[in-house]
Amino acid sequence: MKNKVLTAIIHKEEDMYVAECPEVGTVDQGETIEEAIANLKEATRLYLEVCSVEDVSPRFVTAIEVSYA
Repeated sequence: MKNKVLTAIIHKEEDMYVAECPEVGTVDQGETIEEAIANLKEATRLYLEVCSVEDVSPRFVTAIEVSYA
């Protein structure tokens, strides 16, 4: 079994937490942060059983500055 450390981005939408893995593109949700992460791990594991990380185009995370009123 292979292991890889991937990024999880979590945000709250109404009463659910949404977790996304930007490197792979998987997204899942849960009622708690822990549940959202656990669901994301499972979704990502299932995705990687079909597609390898090498088959996924790279994602880049950066910061942007935005001016607003």
